[in-house]
Amino acid sequence: QVQLVESGGGLVQAGGSLRLSCAASGRSFSDLDMGWFRQAPGKEREFVAAMRWSGSSTYYADSVKGRFSISRDNAKNTVYLQMNSLKPEDTAVYYCAARYSGTYYQESVYSYWGQGTQVTVSS
Repeated sequence: QVQLVESGGGLVQAGGSLRLSCAASGRSFSDLDMGWFRQAPGKEREFVAAMRWSGSSTYYADSVKGRFSISRDNAKNTVYLQMNSLKPEDTAVYYCAARYSGTYYQESVYSYWGQGTQVTVSS
């Protein structure tokens, strides 16, 4: 079993930055591929970014490519999402998730989810 706890959300003006953190506990964090998803009001949850367990590969949704960056610190059992040049359309609840295998952008392959952290970008 793996527990995930996100932090770092908040209110920021358009053009600003935030860094989300996701702390993992339980089974070996270094075995897990990690991902970030988000859900805006009235919309389905969508893929944002993912990283392989080794850190060798990263993946991004087109909407955030060049602005967001995913990273991980296996020594701290933590994955990060650095969000720059934020836009009002980035407003959503952001979720951290963990998987052992499967296609990185598919929700169904993620076995563990955090509770989410709210990010609000004002115009």
